[in-house]
Formats: sequence, C-alpha cells, structure tokens
Amino acid sequence: MDSIQPITNRNEECLYRLLNIWESSVRHTHQFLSEQDIDALRPLVLQGLEHINHLLTFIDENDQSLGFIGVQDNKIEMLFVEPAAMGKGIGKSLVAYAIQTLDVHYVDVNEQNPQALGFYEHMGFEVFERSALDEQGNPFPILHMKLSIDSR
Repeated sequence: MDSIQPITNRNEECLYRLLNIWESSVRHTHQFLSEQDIDALRPLVLQGLEHINHLLTFIDENDQSLGFIGVQDNKIEMLFVEPAAMGKGIGKSLVAYAIQTLDVHYVDVNEQNPQALGFYEHMGFEVFERSALDEQGNPFPILHMKLSIDSR
C-alpha cells in the first residue's frame, strides 16, 4: 500500500536515491536550466537533503520512493516526483500531508515553471511577492507563495 513516511536514516544510499529523483524531475520540468546549472545545483540539493528539518517520501506498494518533500519551519523547500509518476496524486498527497502535519504555509516557485505554479495554486497557494533572482543570485525569477486563509 502507498504511504508517506518520514526519512529518519539519511544514509548515502537514501540521499543519492532522492538526488536521482530530484535530477530526473528537474530535467523534466525545469527546461530553463542548463547542464551547467544542474551541475551547480546538485551539491546544494544534496546539502539540503542532509540538513532540512523534515524530509518525507512517498513509498509505493513495491517499497519504492516515487517522490519526496522537504520542509523547513513552515515552508516547502523542495518537492520532487519521478517523471513517470507525475500526475498520479503523489505531489498532492505530499503537500496535503505537509500542510496538515507540519503546518506548512509557504513555498517558492520558479516563475519559469508554470506547471509548478499551477499545481500550487490548485493546492491553495497564492503569489504574494516576486524576486528577480533565485537564492544563488541567478536570473531565474522566484514567485513567493503563501497558503490562502480559505485553504487552511
């Protein structure tokens, strides 16, 4: 049976499985990133996976991780799903779980990723601010979103 589980043992095997999910997902959804951009982000994502407060994975009936969410304080910092599993409710399940159990209210989305923007709007988030640069100072605009009061 499918389940959402906290990741408590962040060993090398686990972290690299999640990093592979991240990379395949990013290659599928972030066409604006170059190979050089992905290479530069990889160690930052690995560091985030090691240190983020809450890391949860979606496990299917075959005990395979198909996606994960990382939450720091009350903000989704990462949400990635295997491309073959996209559109099957995995991201929705992870976000709903994080809202209900971790009191999530915020998320940042790349403006150049309209699929993610639409997904989070569907989940009840609204844009409240825009930054011209991402956290690394790159020209990838970020939309800062918060959960609408009606969605809580």
